[in-house]
Amino acid sequence: MDLCLLRHGVAEERDAARWANDAERPLTPKGERKLWQIADAMEELGLSFDLILASPYARARQTAEIVAEALKARKKLQFSDSLTPGASPRELIQFLKDLKPAAESALLVGHEPYLSSLTSLLVSGDSGFSVVMKKGGLCKLAVESLKNGRCASLEWLLTPKQMALMG
Repeated sequence: MDLCLLRHGVAEERDAARWANDAERPLTPKGERKLWQIADAMEELGLSFDLILASPYARARQTAEIVAEALKARKKLQFSDSLTPGASPRELIQFLKDLKPAAESALLVGHEPYLSSLTSLLVSGDSGFSVVMKKGGLCKLAVESLKNGRCASLEWLLTPKQMALMG
């Protein structure tokens, strides 16, 4: 399985007066523009997905919707609480393993430090291995047999600036 992880784009600052709940914070207009560039780069890379699974938080949802639209994959878009901050990687892994038919390629859209910890867990078997994902950063893992531990190889990790140069 090819597994790509995308951190949401640049979001509005925390402001309890505007967003009572952190889950409601949207992307900034600049964050949306950058995401379109990132989506263009994903298309240039020839990426396609059987599944696009995103956190339901506004900023991750918007990020996933932009990518799904750019890649003409809206019907493949789903949302899951297993990608919210503080969620259990074990639940996410089990969800992915239970998919029928199994996904050959999936894009996970979420938050930090969750995505770095998940990458670390799947590559090294330890969630403490240091991985840095910028807002809008994208990494690709090659997964032999998905499990809650070491099961993947890191193929690449791109920053938003690198992807902007591609698109």
